[in-house]
Amino acid sequence: MKILDLKQKLLVIIGPTAVGKTKLSIELAKQYNGEIISGDSMQIYRGMDIGTAKIKIEEMEGIPHHLIDIKEPDESFSAAEFQQLVRAKISEINSKGKLPIIVGGTGLYIQAVIYDYQFSEAPADDVFRLQLEERAKEIGNEALHRELTQIDFESASQIHPNNVRRVIRALEIYHCTGKIMSDYQINQQPDLLYETALIGLTMDREKLYERINMRVEMMMSEGLLEEVKSLYKQGLRDCQSIQAIGYKEIYDYLDGKVSFNDAVESLKQNSRRYAKRQLTWFRNKMDVEWFELTNVPDLSKKITEISRYVEGKLQVKSNTY
Repeated sequence: MKILDLKQKLLVIIGPTAVGKTKLSIELAKQYNGEIISGDSMQIYRGMDIGTAKIKIEEMEGIPHHLIDIKEPDESFSAAEFQQLVRAKISEINSKGKLPIIVGGTGLYIQAVIYDYQFSEAPADDVFRLQLEERAKEIGNEALHRELTQIDFESASQIHPNNVRRVIRALEIYHCTGKIMSDYQINQQPDLLYETALIGLTMDREKLYERINMRVEMMMSEGLLEEVKSLYKQGLRDCQSIQAIGYKEIYDYLDGKVSFNDAVESLKQNSRRYAKRQLTWFRNKMDVEWFELTNVPDLSKKITEISRYVEGKLQVKSNTY
């Protein structure tokens, strides 16, 4: 693999959903002449704005944003494709003398970009893959996912049952190598490919869950139901995008499987569970400098603290001096 220029600087902001990554990213981008790259696996889809908490144009404050609205909802997207696109974007932004800032919560995608993480080494078996695709149609996504859970619990816990492509890939790796995907990933070289400042935002769980519940209520008031109905009426169903939290739950309501109130409660619950999984992933897989946001009456002071860390780590200067 081609080793990237280690002089390229990169700021990464991670953390669970609703913790406050977007606001911080805008402030830091203004301070350090930055451009933001979305590190969210679902904000790539056009027409899926409210449910993915996609940043609004007016909230960007003129800061360029990348990897948003680059795919149609019926198109697939992989961590390998994300890796390729983002690494090219990091080089492009650095070449302009600007600071690339990855912001998001999809742990595997971000890990694949910043570490010497290679997808191509794991062998493939096209015939076996096709057999699994047919099996998924016969027994259902949940049943196939349960089979993966029995083989590789850690990988299964990071893959949504509806993400059949990734479930199949994990089973394929085990079939071809006798090794589970999580072990395969652990054995890869954890070398950082950039001069990286990797900061994480965290919050007391009770406070975070309260913010998540409030965000869901706000999404509903902003028109999430109408957004999902639009996708539903297009006939979108067995595709990667509809696995996203906020869409699957409303689909169950539109299918008549649950009441509207139950769908909203399920959305809140799934969002809280996802936040817990995000924090577990980041703490186990990445060397993160964490910043606590639970009781922060003055966000500007916390931003100053984070800025000092960024400047020390990346040797960059703030525009505000």
